[in-house]
Amino acid sequence: MSFSASPADKDGASASRHGRGSKQGDVRVHNEQLMLTLVRRHGALAKAELARLTGLSPQTVSVIMRKLEEDGLLARGTPTRGRVGQPSIPMTLAADGVYSLGLKIGRRSVDLVLMDFIGRVRETRRRSYAWPLPHAVLDFARKEIAGLLKKLSPEKRKRIAGLGIASPFELWNWAGEVGAPQAEMDAWRRIDLITALERELPFPVSLQNDATSACVAEVVFGRGSAFKDFFYFFIGFFIGGGVVLNNAVFTGSTGNAGAIGTMPVPVRGKQPIQLIDAASIHLLETRLKAAKIDPSPLWLQPENWDGFGKHLDAWIAEIAPALAYAIAASSSVIDFPAVIIDGAFPPAVRRRITAATGKAMQALDLEGIQPPVIVEGEVGQNARAIGGACLPLLNRYILDPSSFVKEIT
Repeated sequence: MSFSASPADKDGASASRHGRGSKQGDVRVHNEQLMLTLVRRHGALAKAELARLTGLSPQTVSVIMRKLEEDGLLARGTPTRGRVGQPSIPMTLAADGVYSLGLKIGRRSVDLVLMDFIGRVRETRRRSYAWPLPHAVLDFARKEIAGLLKKLSPEKRKRIAGLGIASPFELWNWAGEVGAPQAEMDAWRRIDLITALERELPFPVSLQNDATSACVAEVVFGRGSAFKDFFYFFIGFFIGGGVVLNNAVFTGSTGNAGAIGTMPVPVRGKQPIQLIDAASIHLLETRLKAAKIDPSPLWLQPENWDGFGKHLDAWIAEIAPALAYAIAASSSVIDFPAVIIDGAFPPAVRRRITAATGKAMQALDLEGIQPPVIVEGEVGQNARAIGGACLPLLNRYILDPSSFVKEIT
């Protein structure tokens, strides 16, 4: 597979990385982003491979690679010697070349991550609460971001690309579901998170739906390279999802495409209910409370659910048929070759949910539907925060696959 560079730079036109004011500068920025995107996708690439993939001349690739290395964005790998000629030097992304912050606002907890350029989470901060309120989230963000910045050297602080916020939209609509007073949740109607944080931070702030952010993380750092098109489920307190077409997350006109939680699913002997009430973690929380078991480890220790036993078993058995129905319904609209399932739970639970959903698919009438392969996600419970941290990278360092000028096999 190869991707064409902007045609105006085929012969090596030069421009400053920050020269966005000129057409030539825009071309250079585009081609830098293209090369960084390809190196990210392939892991390591030498000059000849980048020239082949981009269609740029070897001379132009050399100039851009040198500039990206000088900027600290690319690092040299170990030279490999072929049969003839000079050794080939693979280039990789420099882990310390760029940092970004991701803030995930959930119904039961808020998380902050500091991520490096290769997607490795360097620092994580978390606070749980009974329900999310703007002042508590902002206080957490201000305090923890300030603490993380103090731990970085001045040079590394300069390399922070920005803060990305992954949050459910219209949080005030979920007061009943999270057990919060409506008057308190209505405070979200009056807060502008981006403005509130940008006035205090030395870098840009962006916002995206939390499930969409998790999907972005899977595309960039997970199994996104394995499937050109797929539907994505993220099971949190409420279930959400994302649509990936042609290697790019499709957000729709309102940024809420793939909001699978509102899909009606059948319930035996009852009226259909929304998927959000049939396949979300809040159902497990309700089960635990009814059994007089403390559900707080769901949010305080999402990496360890060993103590939930038969209640976890029953929850998985309950949600798998609903997930299977939603997969079949989605596949009747777009023939997704794959469905990826992830969530705010341990990998062992994710594995069980994926297997149970695949088994539940076998009980459905799929005539006329090409069943997708159902696989586990790879990013895991921090996918929403990591997806938030991806937003500054997408704005500056990663080229949207849908913007590639040409794609050939």
